[in-house]
Amino acid sequence: MNSLKEKIIFITGASSGIGKSCAYVFAQKGANLVISARRKNLIDEVADDISKKFGVKIYAGKVDVTKRMDVIGFVNSLPGEFKNIDILINNAGLARGLNKFYEDNPDGWEEMIDTNVKGLLYVTHAILPGMIERKFGHIINIGSIAGHEAYPKGAVYCASKHAVDAITRSLRMDIIDKNILVSTIDAGLVETNFSKIRFNGDEEKAKNVYKGLTPLTGDDIANAVVYCATRPPHVNIAEITLLAARQASATISYRADD
Repeated sequence: MNSLKEKIIFITGASSGIGKSCAYVFAQKGANLVISARRKNLIDEVADDISKKFGVKIYAGKVDVTKRMDVIGFVNSLPGEFKNIDILINNAGLARGLNKFYEDNPDGWEEMIDTNVKGLLYVTHAILPGMIERKFGHIINIGSIAGHEAYPKGAVYCASKHAVDAITRSLRMDIIDKNILVSTIDAGLVETNFSKIRFNGDEEKAKNVYKGLTPLTGDDIANAVVYCATRPPHVNIAEITLLAARQASATISYRADD
């Protein structure tokens, strides 16, 4: 098993949800962190709390992954002790709306594609040259079961996560000779702020997504990420798919009131 102690982990979208859970779990394992999010006050709070609890080195910054020059500027300005990223966790992502395609708001399409696809590309492209130069690294993308199957009213979100799956597979081929691993973690129902954001803050709609079953948590996903990151050097976990125990697919779940 690979030790995470003293390794440098870069996590995007780490102010809440899966990204925040990853930050805590990796810090608990002794890893040093670079964490980013769009909300500076929240990412600073996470950094302060982790530093106090685990005593690891941590560097936090405000980054909007949808802006390529913002990403490049952040990566280029990393202090020397944080520049050599060992593991990149592309977590930043979101969904907007759950509507039939012809009733959907194209503004949400822009946000999903810019964050889920282009943001992942920008961050990976900024970090990868250093990994190639050092001949070492691991890129772990947070995908979704929506990247394996489409569902009604989710055309663009599903398309964005299918893109993550395609990028993951193609990138693995492109760097097969560079001693860099590429993995994806694809989950079903995870209770974070995801649904609240999808429904623009509608608490009732968000709660109904998980009604009648026990969904996955951010910690469940973070534990899967750590599993990927700690395999022996000759092992690459290409893909992990996680579902809630009462979920069979993106559209089929058994709920207590069924």
